[in-house]
Parts: sequence; C-alpha cells; structure tokens
Amino acid sequence: MKPLCFVLMPFGNKPDPTGGKDIDFDRIYRTGIRPAIEDAGMEPIRADEEKTGGIIHGPMFERLLLCDFAVADLTTANANVFYELGVRHTARPATTVTIFAKQQPIPFDINFLRSLPYGLGKNNTFPPSMAKKLRKALKEKLEELRDLAAKSEPVDSPLFQLIGEWQPGKIARLKTDTFREQVQYNEEIKRRLGEVRELAKKKATQAQAQKLLASIRDDMRPLDTAESGTVIDLMLTYRALSDWEGMIAVQKDMPKVLAEQVLVQEQLGFALNRCAGKDPAMRGKALKVLKKVEQRQGPSSETCGLIGRIHKDYWSEAVNSDNDLEAKGYLNNAIDAYLRGFMADQRDAYPGINAVTLLDIKGDTESLQKKDRLLPVVRFAVTRRLEGATADYWDHATMLELAVLENKPEDAVDYLGQALADVRESWEPETTENNLKLIADARKKRGEETGWLIRVIEALQKKRAEMA
Repeated sequence: MKPLCFVLMPFGNKPDPTGGKDIDFDRIYRTGIRPAIEDAGMEPIRADEEKTGGIIHGPMFERLLLCDFAVADLTTANANVFYELGVRHTARPATTVTIFAKQQPIPFDINFLRSLPYGLGKNNTFPPSMAKKLRKALKEKLEELRDLAAKSEPVDSPLFQLIGEWQPGKIARLKTDTFREQVQYNEEIKRRLGEVRELAKKKATQAQAQKLLASIRDDMRPLDTAESGTVIDLMLTYRALSDWEGMIAVQKDMPKVLAEQVLVQEQLGFALNRCAGKDPAMRGKALKVLKKVEQRQGPSSETCGLIGRIHKDYWSEAVNSDNDLEAKGYLNNAIDAYLRGFMADQRDAYPGINAVTLLDIKGDTESLQKKDRLLPVVRFAVTRRLEGATADYWDHATMLELAVLENKPEDAVDYLGQALADVRESWEPETTENNLKLIADARKKRGEETGWLIRVIEALQKKRAEMA
C-alpha cells in the first residue's frame, strides 16, 4: 500500500496579501504538488475545508494525525492551514514538509522548518515551467523524508525539537487500518461523483448520470457516517443534474452541524428557489433561509446575490401578472440586494452585473446615471480575473452583459463565443439568456433597437437546448 500524504493548502483562487493578482491554488495542486507526491510513490489526499465552509470536522483531525506524510503550503498565511499545521506538529514529530511561494510574505520566521520555496510567474500565474520545478523539488524532498522516516531519524516538528520529553499519544493499529479504508472509500465516492458530473454535461447520458447518482446516494446512507466534504460533493452533484429536490433531500439528511453551515444554507436557498416553479411557497422559504444567513454573517456577495435573484424572480412574476405596484417594489429590493453583495466584495462581479442590469431595466434617469457610475467598477472586477489564468463561464458571460449594457454589438459577439465555449452546466446559459431577455424587453418598450441582442439570446437558447 502507498503511504498517504495529506495536503494542507488553500482552495480555489485566493487574494494576494501584497495586492497582486489572485493565486490559483487548485492549479498549483493539480500541476505541481499532486504529481510530486505521486512521483514519490505516495497517495495524495487533499483537505476539503473549502467545500465544508471551513468547518473543522472529525475526518480532518484523523487525517492530520494518521496520514503517513503531509505537505503544507503556507502561501498567503491562510489561517486554516496554520491551524492544521499546528495540530500536525503537535501529533507528529516528523514527515511534514512545508512549502511557500517565495514572493509572498510569511508572518513568522519559517527558516527553522526548512521550508521549500517555489516560484510564481508574472501576475501570480503558475506556468508549466514553475510547476515542473516544484514537482521535481518536492518529489526529491518527499523521497528523502521517506527514506529518513524508515530509519526513524528525522524530527521536523518545532514542538518535538524544543521539548524533548513531548510524546504523542499512541493510536491503535485497528484505528489506522479503519482510517485508511475510510479515506480510500471517500476518495472512491468522490471519483464516482466526478463521473456523474461529467455524464451530466452530455445530453445522451442524463438518465445514466441520474442512475449512477442514485446508486452512490444509497451507498452513502446514512450521511452522518460520511466525510463532510464528500457529503457537500454529493449535494453539488445533484445541483449539476439540476435536481433541486435531490439537493434539498441531502441537506435534510445531513448531520445538524454540517446542515447549518453557511455554504450548505446558501445552496439550500438556491435549490428552494429553483423549486418555486412547481411550488410557489418554496420561494418564500428560500428567502427566509438566506436572510437568516445574512443576519448571521453579514452581507456577502454569494448570499446577497442569491437574495437578489429571489427578488428578481418575484419581480418577473409581478410583471407577468401586470401587477405594476408590486413589481416596482420587488425590482428595488433586487437592486438593493445585489448592491449589498457587490459592496461586500467588489472582486465578485456577479452581484455587480446584476445590479447594473436591473438599473438599466428600471430605466429612469437616476437609475441610468447610477448604472453608468457602477459599470467601470464592475468591468474592472471582471477584467482583473480575465487577465489571470482562472477565467470561467461567468467571467465571459459578465463581459457579454457589460457589452450589451454599453451597446457594443461586436464586443458582445466576441464575449458570447468565449462564454459558450466555457459552459459547464445548462442552467448557466439559461441564467444569462434570462437576463438579456429582460434587457431586450425593457429596451423594446423604450423604442430602442434590439435585433442584434435577440440574435445573441438565440445563440444562448441553442446552447442550452443542446445540453438539456
């Protein structure tokens, strides 16, 4: 059996504390750290705190204590990583490697840890040349550590170095064997969930994806025995299949401490609102859930963006029912929610683009002036991401909407092509399509030309139909 190597590091894109471009830690893991661990003859296991909203759960401590080796990336001085490293250093005298991007400041002297520095490219990118260097250096470090560990020689924990009498508690061999089986089980479940999401992207395999997901769900019962990150993965896989009832059922079956996490509550609110087509009462439940989250944690781009979407749906229903008075109130509520989200985090353009879109639709002089003031800020937020290596569908779709709002047909067509190439799930182009329809309808009522915009909408409709 290969030794298990636990990786402690940030997830996704994280801000550079020095003010530079965001750092794509998933790319660093995928192209540098994971291959190095595999080259050293070990099995990489990565933490799931991003998916669990940062909750420290039992399996996290088990991995910190029981994995044979560990790699900790200290770049950006992520609080979770330092906490986890402290736990590891308390429990294990050796077999932990610390690494960091050498351009980034570290809050304390780590020279005594014999940390391994690695390089980042221009604008904090991680090009293949840098990945190759990290992969080689980390592989050699792990192989050296593995060789020393076989001789019981190394001590890399400061606690064990400075307090010689400190000894970790002994863990029964049965516990470590069970742990390995559980880790391998969870990794296999995650692999199968990944297969479901890939199948969900193909129209011809939707039924196959649903059948496979049902089988996985049965294998995971009851959910309180599964790892938290795997349970979150299950919920998000139902989302990939647009199975909103499935998402709600997973949340209901979760252990309470996980079910109440902000990330889970946000996804619950999202799913409840999507069910409102069948049961209008679900929208009110969704709003109640999300308002409670905002009261607990304050405004955030994600929570307020979801609240804004609910008010926008209420507004759309009121417009279709010719209830102009209620429609005006819901439109104002949606704009306010999106603005709260954008002001909370101006790096996230999603609530910003929705705010300027609705201001354009509202169409009075004050709203249009406010839209014009916000447009450059939203454009800057998206452009900043596009300059890096992490642009996705929503970045290109946002630039598409910005081009529409600025009446630039040629730019809109260019961004449309990029967005269509990056679509992952069918509900993504549907969301953009709905936004552009609202803009087209409002402009048509004002007597403005919308022919080119209709053609853009038709292209999004075609893409959605291909994925349905």
